[in-house]
Amino acid sequence: MMKTNRRPIKVVKKCQFCKDKSLPAFKDVSVLKRYLTERGKILSRLRSGVCAKHQRRLAQAIKQARHLALLPFVLREG
Repeated sequence: MMKTNRRPIKVVKKCQFCKDKSLPAFKDVSVLKRYLTERGKILSRLRSGVCAKHQRRLAQAIKQARHLALLPFVLREG
């Protein structure tokens, strides 16, 4: 059998914050929820499509919202 190297096609996503010319804010809980997994983890840059500058600010905004109890730290299962 022949093995073929199948590489996933890399889709370049545009940063939503750069398009809107805005910054992630801890008060926008609905926006921040889009960048969390179903378990409550922060999505990586490759999966979310956010640029490096906004990814750092996004992580800080999510952590600040968690600290202020606007977002949960862990989502419960079951």
